[in-house]
Parts: sequence; C-alpha cells; structure tokens
Amino acid sequence: MTLPYRLCQGQRVGDINTMEMKNSIRLNHIFIDQPDITYTYSDGSEYKLKPKTGILGLHYNFSLTNWLYAGAGFHAASIGDQGGLFTLGVHLGVRFPIYKQLFFDSNLHFGGGGGFRSLVNGGAILYTNTGLQYKFKDFSLGVQYGHLDFVTGIQGGDNVSFFIEIPTTVRAGSYRNAQKEFSIRNHTNSSFWKIPATKSVQQVTFDFFYPMGKTRDDGQGNFNRTQPINQTLYIIGFEYQKYISHNAFLYAHLDTMYKGLRAGFMDLFFGVGKNFWETEYINFFAKFGIGAAGGRIFPENGLTMYPSTGFDLKFTEHFGLSFHGGYHRSIGATFEALTAGLSLKYYGLSGGIIDPKTSEKGRTIKTQGIRIGVQNQTYFDVAILNRPSRDLQQIALKINYDISNNIYVSGEASFAYEGGAGGYAHGVFGLGLKTNTFFQQKISLFTEASAGVAGGGGVDSGEGILLRPSLGINFHLYDNLHLNTSIGYMWSPFGNVQSTNINIGLTYSLSVLNLKK
Repeated sequence: MTLPYRLCQGQRVGDINTMEMKNSIRLNHIFIDQPDITYTYSDGSEYKLKPKTGILGLHYNFSLTNWLYAGAGFHAASIGDQGGLFTLGVHLGVRFPIYKQLFFDSNLHFGGGGGFRSLVNGGAILYTNTGLQYKFKDFSLGVQYGHLDFVTGIQGGDNVSFFIEIPTTVRAGSYRNAQKEFSIRNHTNSSFWKIPATKSVQQVTFDFFYPMGKTRDDGQGNFNRTQPINQTLYIIGFEYQKYISHNAFLYAHLDTMYKGLRAGFMDLFFGVGKNFWETEYINFFAKFGIGAAGGRIFPENGLTMYPSTGFDLKFTEHFGLSFHGGYHRSIGATFEALTAGLSLKYYGLSGGIIDPKTSEKGRTIKTQGIRIGVQNQTYFDVAILNRPSRDLQQIALKINYDISNNIYVSGEASFAYEGGAGGYAHGVFGLGLKTNTFFQQKISLFTEASAGVAGGGGVDSGEGILLRPSLGINFHLYDNLHLNTSIGYMWSPFGNVQSTNINIGLTYSLSVLNLKK
C-alpha cells in the first residue's frame, strides 16, 4: 500500500526544488456587432437579433519568458441578447516594454463554445488582439484592438477591448518532490521561505435556485412562446477562493444545471468575500459576485450579480461544510432566483512556512502533486436533437490533484469547437489510478471514472447527467511536462448520448507546498 505522504528522514524544506512564478489574472470586456438577422418561426411570429453584444472575459496568464506568456480563459456574454454564450480557450501572447511602465501587449486566443447555434455553428473561436498596457504598482490597465471570429459561423467582428490585470504569484515545488513531507526545523535562510503562506479554499457546491418574478424559459427555441419557470433548478459548481488578508478573499465560481430544465444553463462569477465572525470551528461570511449566466432561459443580457451569505462548519483542519443562501439576478433583464445550498470545502495554507494569521511557524511542509493540462477531445457519433449524429471536436481544461503517488481526483471543463454543436459543454469530476513510471521512467498508465453534467448545442444529453470511464497513457518528456492520450466512453443515462472518445493533451505538473502546523 502506498501512503499519501512519505516522511523524508533528514530532509528539510531547503531540499525542495522551489519555483516562484509571476502570473496574472486579466478581466476584459469587448463589444461586437451582431448579424442583421430576423428569425421566423413556424407559427409565423418573428424575433429580431439585437444589433450588438458585449462579451466579458476572465483569463489566467503565466509567464514563459520575460516577453512571452501563455494562459487559459473563459468568455461569457454580458450585454445584448446572447446570455448563455460561454467559451473556453487557450492563448499565447507577447509583452515587452516601450517606455518605462508602458508595455506593448498582443495575444492569439483559440477556443470553443457559443450561444445561438445558428450564429456559431461548430463553436470554434479565434480572437486576435494588439494593444497597450500600463503597469501600476498593484495592477495594470490596458486597451486593445482585436478581431473576434467564430470560425465556422457568422458571429464576430472587429472590436476595442479594455482590461484590468492583477498580478499573482504562485510559489510551488517541482513535481519530483510531490507526495513527500519535509521538516521545517533548522530551515534554510533562503528568502523564498520568508514570505508567509497563502490561505486558499476550494469547494464543490450544490445549489437550489427558486425562480421568481418574470423568470421564463426560452420557449424551446421559439422566443415568442416562453413560459414562466416555477420549478426548482438544481445546480452543481466549483469555487476557488484566495485570501488577500486574514479575513477577506477573492473568488472565481463556475456553475452548471443538472435538473430542472433541458441541459444548457451555466454561470460564471468572480467577486470578493469577507469573514465577519470566525472561530476554530465556525465562520460567518458574506460574498458579492459579478459575472454572466444564461442558457435555456429567455435570451437576455447575461450580466448577472450574485450576493450571498452563509456559515461554515469546520470539522477537521482541512475540511468543512458550508451552508449559504443568496440572490441570483440578471442585471437589466428578467431572470432572478433566491438560492440555497451547501458546499464541501477544502482549506489550505500553501507556499510558505509561516501562518499568515498567527505568524506562527509550522512543523512540516507536505507536498501535493497537481497536474494542469489542456486536451483536444474527439467524441464520435454524438446524438443531436432533430439532426443526424455528429463527431465533435472539443477543447478541454483539466486539473488532477494527487491523493497519493497512485491515486488522484480530477476536474474538467470541455467545450465543443467543431461538429455543428457550438455551445455544447460539459463539466466532470473523476477518480483516477495511475502507475509508477517505467521504461526508463518515460511511461505511465492511468484509468479514470468520471461523472458530471453536459448540455447545449442541441446535444441529446437529456437534463445533462453524464458518465465517462477512460484508460490512457502518459509520455513523460520532463519531470514537470508530459504528453498524454486516452480512450473513453461517454454515456448520458437520461439522454441518448453514447459516444466513444479519444483525447490527446499536454500537461504541466508541480507540487503545492502545504503547510502543516
């Protein structure tokens, strides 16, 4: 039996191969002109597309060199009638100084997603932009001229975007140090360990939305035949919180619906929160998020606010339950709902040997392996409503958390970009097993069992529940970088999707430096 962590006799934190990565989070907003289209339905009624759409972006960038960066990000509709348009993609960019704090910035972003399938077709999105960035002490502001193109569809156009960028630092170890424990006693005098640890929270959330007011559905595609939504909507999501002080935090949150309407509703938020009263076992908090939501509801702006409040019950050093309620409201449109839910939380202190709240030094650093990858996924013969089955190409972002050397849990988001199902996406969680490396430490095998929610793009997934077992192989190029390929089978028990899939990806690995007090 392999233990989750190995105590390394005689090894100290100074023996960890550490790295400090200067990354950033970018928020941007663009406008594009819409095609001049009027939809005519079988009953003779019409719906005219609004002339402009606003799109909100949330991106995470990491530096490859002094002038080259890469990253991944989401886009979501905010203004117009494209609420429910979401995309996921990756990008590569260049940035270099022109004069003092003024920088040239340009990047190329490719991804998949969409909203109205008649506008995006397969869903592939290509966004090229060039502009200027001015760096202040704690943030940057920028303006860019760009061109957004849904490659296989008719939506897109030239645009001017504005962004704010917030620097963030990731302090980690090499993946070769993963799943070990290092003593803090007589630690090295390296400046790396003089910075306190950072508190973060990761949580899986189960919410119930109780619609109210003028909330209505999409009329099953006929926007003149909408019906009020009176039933409870069932939502599952993931949230990441990073503390910026001992009781205030920033967060990002992604949800999808798995029951209540035909699959396709999503939301994406970023925001701030604060703990107002905290003890060893209980904590009361309030949060406010701004973002976008939509899909399977009346076509609206998309821009949405989400204030909420609740309390946590912490039952171990790292795990707890959270109970919360809130108000989910589309800004300038009709969708609104009261919400209630619970979350399973994981609390961590990482990247340092000093508790940021008490300033006390811990006893050991436990290193946890984490692998972040991007994949191209091919799904064969996917059932589409009222159309022949199609092969879909999808772009996926996947994160694996090692529980031990051979067991891990995973989370994945995947969006279609080719196959005529633009707007289809899925999110899954899984449990995986992997072998030790062999054949000169260049190969390892893995198998996973995943489950989650899928919808959109006309894919016949019912209310969205999906299951997907898979089997694959890793090709280890370096300690922190490997290629992988796998084959799997996706099944929607409440729909008609039964599809074999092949995945090819690139994964970067590192070790999270967890502080044990």
